[in-house]
Amino acid sequence: MSTYTEDQRKVTTRRLAEMKQRGEKIAMLTAYDYSMAKLIDEAGMDVILVGDSASNVMAGNVTTLPMTLDQMIYHATSVVKGVKRALVVADLPFGTYQGNSKEALASAIRMMKESSAEAVKIEGGSEIRESIERILCAGIPVMGHLGLTPQSINKFGSYAVRAKEEAEAAKLLEDAKLLEELGCFAIVLEKIPAQLASKVAKELTIPVIGIGAGGGVDGQVLVMHDMLGINKGFSPRFLRRYADLSTLINDAVARYVDDVKTCDFPSEKEQY
Repeated sequence: MSTYTEDQRKVTTRRLAEMKQRGEKIAMLTAYDYSMAKLIDEAGMDVILVGDSASNVMAGNVTTLPMTLDQMIYHATSVVKGVKRALVVADLPFGTYQGNSKEALASAIRMMKESSAEAVKIEGGSEIRESIERILCAGIPVMGHLGLTPQSINKFGSYAVRAKEEAEAAKLLEDAKLLEELGCFAIVLEKIPAQLASKVAKELTIPVIGIGAGGGVDGQVLVMHDMLGINKGFSPRFLRRYADLSTLINDAVARYVDDVKTCDFPSEKEQY
């Protein structure tokens, strides 16, 4: 049981800023459906991300690129229904905000109105400045995402650590400061050197949440299926598994199949 579940106040963007100010780490995890979102929220999670990683763990795609806005709205709507305390942030999927700020605003408005999510997350820095500005002008909270940005995987060519070279590191820090200046309430830094991530967190006043970015940031995020051991095919250095649900579920289903085949289920007590 989490030691933080006693604080049942609703988590807001303002509360996240307060957490950073007092040095309290922010816990963030993905969810894609009502039942898991409810369990995660009850465990004391601060932020629940409806990630476009649903493309991988829910739909079986190799990348996040195939996810549509309609699909993301469906997942976000399901998650919101199960959450009472955590701040719910939803990814805007690939192709719904890059290059067209008017489309970006329309996408964000649809997400907020149809799913009741409380913020959106988008990937990129200066190149999507116009989209961020339009969304923020509509009063929609925006969480940024820098470093390894999975929606740009075809540009990068691999999931290797980003910003190891001085020029890319300098660009990342510059972009992070720009996102804060524009009005983003938080930033996710993915798979970058820990020293750089720590520097970004220290130089920004908004929360910086890392995934594969070391412990010097203001919080951590993981994909639920990875940390619970549902997905065992993904084992990066930054991942810590807190359960082995893959084995537990497989064993339970195998026992059910066996009980049905041997007529052990249902028993007399399990009939009307």
